[in-house]
Formats: sequence, structure tokens, C-alpha cells
Amino acid sequence: MYVGAIFFPLLGACISGFFGRWIGDRAAQWSTVVCMVLAAVCGIAAFGQVALGGQPLVQPIWTWIDVGGLEVSWALCYDTLSVVMVAMVTFISTLIHLYSVGYMSHDATPARFFAYLSLFTFMMLMLVTADNLAQLFFGWEGVGLASYLLIGYWYDRESANRAAMKAFIVNRVGDVSFMLGMALTFYVFGSIEFDTIFPAVEAHVGDRFLGIPAIELIGVLLFLGACGKSAQLGLHTWLPDAMEGPTPVSALIHAATMVTAGVFLVCRMSPLMEYAPVALSIVTVVGASTAFFAATIGCVQNDIKRVIAYSTCSQLGYMFFAAGVGAYQVAMFHLFTHAFFKALLFLGAGSVIHAMSDEQDMRRMGGIWTKIPVTYAVMWIGNLALAGIPFFAGYYSKDAILEAAYAAGSGVGAYAWVLGMAAAFLTAFYSWRLLILTFHGEARADHHVMEHVHESPLVMLIPLILLAAGAVLTGYIFAPLFIGEHAHEFWHGALFNGPHNHILHAMHEVPHWVPLAPTVLAVGGIALAYALYMAMPALPTRLARMLSARPEMVRSLPLVPAEGAEQQTEPNPGGLYGFLLKKWYFDELYDAIFVRPARRLGRLFWKVGDEQIIDGMPNGTASLAVEVSRGAVRLQTGRVANYAFAMIIGLVVFVSLFLFVG
Repeated sequence: MYVGAIFFPLLGACISGFFGRWIGDRAAQWSTVVCMVLAAVCGIAAFGQVALGGQPLVQPIWTWIDVGGLEVSWALCYDTLSVVMVAMVTFISTLIHLYSVGYMSHDATPARFFAYLSLFTFMMLMLVTADNLAQLFFGWEGVGLASYLLIGYWYDRESANRAAMKAFIVNRVGDVSFMLGMALTFYVFGSIEFDTIFPAVEAHVGDRFLGIPAIELIGVLLFLGACGKSAQLGLHTWLPDAMEGPTPVSALIHAATMVTAGVFLVCRMSPLMEYAPVALSIVTVVGASTAFFAATIGCVQNDIKRVIAYSTCSQLGYMFFAAGVGAYQVAMFHLFTHAFFKALLFLGAGSVIHAMSDEQDMRRMGGIWTKIPVTYAVMWIGNLALAGIPFFAGYYSKDAILEAAYAAGSGVGAYAWVLGMAAAFLTAFYSWRLLILTFHGEARADHHVMEHVHESPLVMLIPLILLAAGAVLTGYIFAPLFIGEHAHEFWHGALFNGPHNHILHAMHEVPHWVPLAPTVLAVGGIALAYALYMAMPALPTRLARMLSARPEMVRSLPLVPAEGAEQQTEPNPGGLYGFLLKKWYFDELYDAIFVRPARRLGRLFWKVGDEQIIDGMPNGTASLAVEVSRGAVRLQTGRVANYAFAMIIGLVVFVSLFLFVG
């Protein structure tokens, strides 16, 4: 059971990847689905035995590394934290695999796609069941590799290739920090095994490295590594571009794998982080800033998948600042509920795109809710959960995060609470903006597209319905386990709260208006979106012009599609609206600071270093030899008179030198 939950996805990847050509596309697809169903059954059974039955275990496999003082075993760690992730990842991935059978039915190489999808799932499962940092890093790099393959799956598209490279490179920046943190951990503790590190943390609190508290430095380095995978502010730029991959890839990356790895890492290292208050403060500030930053951008994006992508970035910020104030259980609760409604939103968006003949621009949608009623209904459920409306899943987990931030009673906690409340309002606004622009109002698509709008096949609708049930029920069912009065009994020590950390108790004693405020703000955000995009649809364009430095460039934004051919890039109207539309200019800033200088340096090495110096020396020597030989050839005329004349000249010179010297 424990081994099967991890290795069934790998088996499916091998069958589809290596034998898909011989067994056929349909057999390859369904073999991966069957393997994922078996993995999900094993994962849910493991959840029942470990989390509910209180029977954690470590399943050893073999000794992986044994060099000098470094000994690393390969084992499967099944505690409550791991098993929550295993059950969630396998269940969500199974539904995404099933959905992909319909969504990728017209793709040219579905076997390759399903092999990558199953490999992605296996790598995430290896990450969450690691009992040491080296094994965790193996899964960490594995999901990075699999994401590169999936984002660039349509490799004939230049945009997909660029997005895949961008994700790979940006994640390597965070991975360098992770490796440094892992090396420093071994330097301080003499081991990278969790069972060795965690009991020894308190004894090493006073250790310093280069004059810096070692525990604090390890916490910061590991968090910076988490920022890369979880797309936190500064290392977030790869996440929206990852939408170039097929929609099921977006759902898997954003809901169950990859981006949640950073949150998992911080929570897994909670016994160390509890003794690193500065590192936790950094986690809180960065997480809160990310939650607000991404929410502001989501309010003006026009690509349906990019709106949901920035929503993921914002929700990850919530998870991080929950962990930053010491509420690791709350962070994991939101990670768990978020997986259901975010997978639902992405797959629902895929159903819309499927119905709209691959159109993703919300300005070219509208008026389709009666034609795809099931998709419309599940998108309502997903948005209600995302906005935190009672009594959907997001209401229980996101409100708990805000209560924890308020109850922290610290400056960074107050900062997180204020930005989290603002982000809650913006989240509700952009959620209903997406819903209204996509499904309501006048049809803005080409009439040929509208004629072919149709509901998705049953193989795509079944996963949507199951995820919708999760988006409704998971918050209510699992809140008592994850964050209730007896939460410590559920986690069985997998998450650690220090002796001075009473956040789980304090968050239940906040003033009555604190739990009510996020719901009021969410309803206000929905009302504002309704007023702007349903009651007064011309007002958003006027507001955009008022907030732009070049109002004439807002002519086609945000409702009316551009005339003629599709625009490849959004115009930049400047001002506050342009600032948000261009995503706070992070891409332009990085292009100016890193990309262009790197290209200039590369061109310098190419033209001067390579062509003139490296190639120039052997090429110059060869050219000199050629010129010398050509000169020698010119002397060989074949005429005896010339040779005799040359001999006489030489003799005269020789005699003259002899007489002069003599």
C-alpha cells in the first residue's frame, strides 16, 4: 500500500512513455489512468491508517549515499504531514488524468503527454515522502524537470519553449539557495536526516556561521528555495508564463504539485523554523506582500488562465504568511482545500476553452452560460470557494489564516492581516470579473465560434463534478481535524509548535468581528464586480482610461476585442492601469537588469572571445602558413634565368657581408 501509492504513477509513466508506440495511444492513456486510480486508492488507505489511525511509519528501501560522514537512506516517511499530501496529490492527479483523456483527445502525441503527467506526479510524491533533505531535493528537482517538459509540451510553439526555459531558469535560482541551506544544515548538524536534525535544533540555537545565527540562516536559505518553487514575490515571474502548457498541466502545477512544494518544505521544517524568528518574519512579510501583489494583477488580466494563475500566486502568499506566524496547521489546511477549488477552476477554464475553440481571451467570450451549464455551475462553486464565501472550502481555511495573522499580535502579523484582508476583497472582485466576462453579457466571440460552443464530454465533466464536491465539503469536513481543538492529536507531531507558540488557541479567541470581516469584504468585492461588469459595463473602460497615462490605448480594453488580427502583446497605456496590466513591470525590470546584460556579455564572449581569440589564434596561424606558402610559390617561377639572377644576387650579398665583417 505505502510503496504502491508512490510507484504506481512511475509505472504508468514507464508504460506510456516506453511502450505507448506499440500499445497505441488509447491504451497508453488508460494505463496511466488505471495506475493513478490504484495510487489514489493506496494513498487514501494510507491516510486512513496513518492520519486517522495514528500509525506513522518509515518504510526503508535502500541506502542511497554512504560517503565519509554523510549517510543518506532512501525511505518513505509516512507521518500525518506526508500522508495528507500523498492522499491529496494522488486523488487530484487521478482526476486530472481522467480529464486529460477528453481534453487531449485530438493531440498528436497523447502517450508522451500522459507519461510526463504521471512522471510529474511521481516526483511530487517522492518529495513529500522524503525523510531527509537529499531525497526531498531529488523530488524537488524532479518536479522542476517534469514542469519543464510539460510547460514546453507543445515544443513547436516559440512561446511555450520560452516559458519552459523561463520556469527552469527561475527555479534554478531558488534551488541554489536550497542547496546552500542543505549544505549548511549538514555543516551544523552533521546530518541531513530529519530524525537527526529536529531533536538537535534547540541544542544548536547558539551556533553561528560567519557571525550569523546558523539556524536563522538555514531557515532563510530554505525559504528562498521555497520562493522559487512556490512563485513568491521576486521569483514569481515564471508562473503566469507556465500557462503556455496544456490546461491539465496548469491544473496539476497549481493545485497539487510543484507550487505547493515550497509551503510543504517550510511546514516540514517547522521544528527548525520555530527557533528562527527572523526567518519566520521574512516568510510572513514576503507571503503577505505576494498575496496582495498577485491579487492586484489578477484584477486586470484578460487571459482566463492567467487570472487563475495569479490567483494561485496570491493564495500561496496566504499559506506562507500563515506558516510565518507559526500556524503551520492552518497553512496546510489551506493548501489542502485550495487544491480542490483551484484544480476545479483550471479544469473549468479548460472546459470553457474547449467549448470556445481554444479561445482564452475573456474579452472574446460572454453570453455562453446557457450553452455550457455544467461548466458554468462548477465555475460558480470554484469561485465561491476561492472568494471565501460561507460555507465553501475556502471560507474555512482562508478565514482561519486571517484570524491567525490577527491573533499573532506582532507587527509582521498585523502587516499580513491588513494585506490579507485587502487581497480577500480583490480576490472576490477578480473572481466575479472572470465569471461575468466569461459567461454573461453579450456574446463577443466571432459568430462562427459561437455556433460551435458546446458542453464538454462526460470524461471531462466527471472530474469537474467530483472536484466541485471537494470545493464544497472539504472545509467543513476537515476543519476539526486540521485546525480544531484536537488538531495536535491529528498531526501526531508532524508539525511542531514551540513552547511559546499558542497560535492555534489564540486564533479561536479573536474578537467576533475578525472572522466576519473577510466575508463582508468578499461580498463587497463581488458587488463591485457585478456593478462594473453587469450593471454598468461601459464603466470599466472609462476607469481604465482615467488611470492611464495614454488613455487612447485603452480603446480595446477591457471588454471590446481588438479589430482585425489578434494582438500578440497587450498595449501599455501607462499610469496605474498600465502598471497593473504590465504586472508591476517585473518582467521589464528583470529584462533590463539580467537578460539584456547577459545577452551583451554573451555576444562579447562570442564575437571577441570565441571568434577573435579562441578561433582567431589557430585560424591566424593557419592563414600565416597559407600566406608564407603562397609567397614561396611565387618564387618558384620555373625560369632558369630567374634562378641564376637570384643566385648572383645572393652571392653578391654574401661576398659583401664577408668583406665588411673581415
